[in-house]
Amino acid sequence: MRARTRLAMGAIGAVAGAALLTGCGDAGSSGTDAPQTSASGAGCAPVAGQQLIALTDDKKLQNSDNVIPAVNSKVANPQVIAALDKVSAALDTPKLVQLNKAVDADRKTPKVAAEEFASANNVTAGIAKGPGGEIVVGAGNFSESQTLGELYRIALTAAGYQVKVQQIGNRELYEPALEKGEIQVVPEYASTMAEFLNTKANGKNAQPVSSPDINTTVTKLKAEGDKVGITFGTPAAAQDQNAFAVTKEFADKYGVRTLSELAAKCSGSATVLGGPPECQQRPFCKPGLEKTYGLSVGSFSSLDQGGPLTKNGLREGKISVGLVFSSDGAFATS
Repeated sequence: MRARTRLAMGAIGAVAGAALLTGCGDAGSSGTDAPQTSASGAGCAPVAGQQLIALTDDKKLQNSDNVIPAVNSKVANPQVIAALDKVSAALDTPKLVQLNKAVDADRKTPKVAAEEFASANNVTAGIAKGPGGEIVVGAGNFSESQTLGELYRIALTAAGYQVKVQQIGNRELYEPALEKGEIQVVPEYASTMAEFLNTKANGKNAQPVSSPDINTTVTKLKAEGDKVGITFGTPAAAQDQNAFAVTKEFADKYGVRTLSELAAKCSGSATVLGGPPECQQRPFCKPGLEKTYGLSVGSFSSLDQGGPLTKNGLREGKISVGLVFSSDGAFATS
């Protein structure tokens, strides 16, 4: 399980049958590739293609899950925070997508990908030396976290520390280790960590503290962190959050680039939504699309979240739109 997963993973279901994938009709008789608008209630059938794009969440359904360094407060001196903040300053979502592509598609190690990125983006320039000592950077059990951990290692080494990156596992394992000081630094995600600390302290039914606004989320996150001895640095512009993807061919055919456009043009019986089984109940997935955007889909295909089943379902023309992660290397254009 990915440590940052917003929806708990469940059993994998079968792809919706071909009978559900009826088309919306071909392009106009002029032979042009002008975007189509489906007839009322017809929806938009899947369109196969290799390049995936994430539709813009223009009404802010998802909360702000920006990458942010989490540090055991006992070692969170100004030099440590400043070094980690250099990594945050260098990262935006397109760059994080490229980093993930380097590891997941191009098969570079997280260490090599991080070193190439740090060199190309002058991550270590101007980093001040701290008092030194040993620091263990914990990483989750997925490649993005490991690459971010290697970037933190590079920055902290430039600040004069002896640093190693240790893969810990999921958040339930590494967050207590961070509190206890068994590890000192972890790359985190603002909203997900805020809610993890919130529900850990106040129960699973605690009122949510995160928000689509990153400043509001970080304020709440830091308050939760203060209670357990965890300090947070500056959030990066890079976000890794729930996103909804379509093929470029689908987007071009129906003229959709935002979730509002998807709802306006593609509500109807031919539209197939794919994702993990829980998507049908969770507020940031199918119910959120219905409530926030007014999207009505004809069927749901039980697959996975951001995994090969969902991405293959899109590429093979079995689903119209699928739940993925916004920093997936599949969104890289080159």
